Amino acid sequence: MTRPEPAKGAALHFRALESLYAHAPINDLFASTLEIAGEGLARIRFDVTENVFHAAGAAHGTIYFKMLDDAAFYAANSLVTDRFLLTTAFNLHFTKPVRAGPVVAEGCWVSGRRRVLVAEARLIDQSGDEIGRGTGTFMRSRIPLAGLPGYRADG
Repeated sequence: MTRPEPAKGAALHFRALESLYAHAPINDLFASTLEIAGEGLARIRFDVTENVFHAAGAAHGTIYFKMLDDAAFYAANSLVTDRFLLTTAFNLHFTKPVRAGPVVAEGCWVSGRRRVLVAEARLIDQSGDEIGRGTGTFMRSRIPLAGLPGYRADG
C-alpha cells in the first residue's frame, strides 16, 4: 500500500522542518538526516560512532534521548505549521545497548493538536531490533517557525 502524497502546503511545511533540523547547530555533532513522510510521522537516520560511547563500549544514554526526542518532536511539529514546539516531558526506556552503526528513530504523533501534543518514538538498530522507545509531551511555544533560521522549504 502506498501513502497518498501530502497536500502541497503540508509538503512544503515538511521540507521546511527537514531544513530546520539540518540547520540546527547541535546536528553538526551527529551524522543524521530527518525525513517527514506524512502528517505525524518522522524518521531520523543516525550513524552512531564510537565518539559517543561510554566507558563500557556502547552509546551513552544521551544519544538515545537525542534520537528519540528528535523523532517524536518532529512527528508532533509536522502537525503545527505556525509555532515551534518545546519538549516539556520525555519518558525513555532503554531496551538494548546501541553499538556503532546505523540506527533509525521512528516518531509518531499520538494525541493532541491544540496546545499540547503527545508523540512516541522507537529506535531500531541495523539488525531490525528495537533498542529503545520513548514518549514525549510537546507544547506550542511563542516562537514562530517562519522566523527561525533554516525553516524554509528550499533546504
